[in-house]
Amino acid sequence: MRLATIFALAACVAAGCATMNFDLPAVTDAPSGTRSVGRVVWHDLLTNDPEGSRQFYSELFGWEFERPGIDVGFGNGSGYMLIRHDGELIGGMVDANQLGREDNISQWITVISVDDIDAAVDAVRAQNGQVLTAPTTLPTRGTLAVVADNEGALFALVRTRDGDPAEIEPVDNRWLWNELWTADVDRAAGFYQSVAGYSIEQPRGIEAANAYRVLETGGRPRVGVMDNPFGDEQPPVWVNYLRVEDPAAITARVAQLGGSVIVEAAPRPVGGIAAFIAGPSGAGIALQTWPLQ
Repeated sequence: MRLATIFALAACVAAGCATMNFDLPAVTDAPSGTRSVGRVVWHDLLTNDPEGSRQFYSELFGWEFERPGIDVGFGNGSGYMLIRHDGELIGGMVDANQLGREDNISQWITVISVDDIDAAVDAVRAQNGQVLTAPTTLPTRGTLAVVADNEGALFALVRTRDGDPAEIEPVDNRWLWNELWTADVDRAAGFYQSVAGYSIEQPRGIEAANAYRVLETGGRPRVGVMDNPFGDEQPPVWVNYLRVEDPAAITARVAQLGGSVIVEAAPRPVGGIAAFIAGPSGAGIALQTWPLQ
């Protein structure tokens, strides 16, 4: 599996924000007017193969890609695309070739909602994380910061301008869950508790429960933290899950569409069937059945 070089990615994002008239589309067409602190409200795919990625996700999940109605401030107008499923906005795609890097920095970027982004960034610094892009106000999206946790996992924080998307039940071929794979579960959980005000829960009734934490806000599960299944072979990373009906049926098509299967479909200790795949650029994404059985 090819993963982004975290600090190379952060450097190019920071350079883009610092030197360009930069903007990004809103995270929803119908803002709720409120914010769901600690919730992952957006996913951006950074890819060095935008056309291959578009075909890959369109074929596998029925996703639709379109140019935004605003100038995002870099490239030739095709450097950023919105991603929809059944007309609903679910993410974005960045053409990494237009960021001026020679190495492959492809990956999915996890974006977490906060209400006080300055306080969240201060907490990142206080917990020995790194702030790669200081809070930057974008005209359409809101205020954004790109950061890395104290183990080096890259993510972003956002205070949306007009509110977060409404919370809905998981739908097939859309986002289901977000998980941090890291070397020190308790240390990581404490870091994110400080940054986003999570409460930390330990699941019951599963194997290796001490190797998994659920982070909650407002009594709702928001993200998971687990032991990195690849150990030292992979740096800590945020992994994003799609709800799917049949992971094995999807993995059977991945190679012919230019992707690769990293972990074949199999039962998870926490329940359900999961698989892990990568698109044509090497950006990884997980598949998961729901509800868990």
